[in-house]
Amino acid sequence: MQLKNVIDSPCALRFMLDKLELQSGLARRCLLDMEMLTDAESIAACYDVLRHFARFVADTDHVHISTLLFKLQTLKDIGTTIRNLEHHATLDDIELFEVKHLAILAVDVKKLLRQHGLDQAVEVPDLDEVITILDPDGLKMASFYIYDSYCQQLKDLRTKMRQHPELSDQLLLEAGEIELEVRTDLSKQLHHFAPTIKRALLALARIDIELAKALQIKQMGLCFPVISQDGVSSFEGLFHPQVKEALETVGRTFQPVDISFGLKPTLITGANMGGKTVVLKTLTLCQYLFQFGFGIPAASATIDVKSHIFFCIGDEQSVEKGLSSFAAEMKNIDAVIKASRNERNLLALIDEPARTTNPTEGTALVTALLKVLAQADMSLILTTHYDIEPGDARCLRVKGFDNGVMNYALVEVLDGEAPHEALNIAQLLNIDPQWITLARDIVNTAAK
Repeated sequence: MQLKNVIDSPCALRFMLDKLELQSGLARRCLLDMEMLTDAESIAACYDVLRHFARFVADTDHVHISTLLFKLQTLKDIGTTIRNLEHHATLDDIELFEVKHLAILAVDVKKLLRQHGLDQAVEVPDLDEVITILDPDGLKMASFYIYDSYCQQLKDLRTKMRQHPELSDQLLLEAGEIELEVRTDLSKQLHHFAPTIKRALLALARIDIELAKALQIKQMGLCFPVISQDGVSSFEGLFHPQVKEALETVGRTFQPVDISFGLKPTLITGANMGGKTVVLKTLTLCQYLFQFGFGIPAASATIDVKSHIFFCIGDEQSVEKGLSSFAAEMKNIDAVIKASRNERNLLALIDEPARTTNPTEGTALVTALLKVLAQADMSLILTTHYDIEPGDARCLRVKGFDNGVMNYALVEVLDGEAPHEALNIAQLLNIDPQWITLARDIVNTAAK
């Protein structure tokens, strides 16, 4: 699965990508085309590279970082030119300029990486010979021209054109034929370097990506994860960057949470507006960030590698398919069940299933879902505000009101009974007091 296939997940993965300070369009395209990593070795290698850039960002003067960023801003996608070179086409002046510019950029960036100990993190191929071919006068200028030094006959013709302007039309035709021969010869020489030029292009895009990720880690206070060895994922100080930013703009503070889970199902209960959905969104976001090699929004994190990630959230009405919210939700959860019978080590995060149906059937559906998925080799985190018989599931509850203030911490409990916090939350929102008072009276009467 490529990153572009999941970028619009409701967990806010797009928010994280939009916050990346990528310098080139090529880097963004390469990032979106990246395949999700599903083995520990690849993920570890990815983070090893990122750590080099994170140290560079943390320890290096801003001037040096800006210099590298400025260089990367000039990176262009010359994939079409490289393909033409691979197919033995004769490049025109613009294409030869593109190759020369890339070669000079690669040499400059490689020098900067070497100065800061980053040359082993991402290897930029040596393109000095390409520069020599396209810069016979050694001017080191990022421009291209069929230089006189390529051909004495061409040089003589140009001299004659300056001396005899009345012959310019005829001489231009002759010069054009010679210039075509020069471009053909240059293209033949460069064909041998096509694979190296392509590697250099991708290496520069990788540097752009890793530097942007490293800057994001510093700016957002993200952490490097530890790869789990026992199937258990755990987070301390977990936060959702988009929600945190939104709260901070209105002078409020996001409350981080701690949570861990393994292959045993985890049931999270709590009233509406109790933070359950934010927890699921954050866990989904973290899993994707981990398997695409980003910093993790937590104080610390140990994360298990998963083969597939499913995030089922309510209100997924599908106008195109003619499905109601409930029907769309059932289809998505059914896909999780089917996958759980054919795949191993899945992660499914299911938010308030059956919330749109009546409480009796909703409770039955959620209880049955827990039993069905408990038999699979997978990690399941399910939120609900129904009172559920958890079976073997681990039960967590949003702590709720604590001294008149909402506490979003997760505490372990023995059963799946949801706390009755709706009226307290409504009162906190300054909802009409007569309405809330009458509702409390009805609840108290029913309890007697």
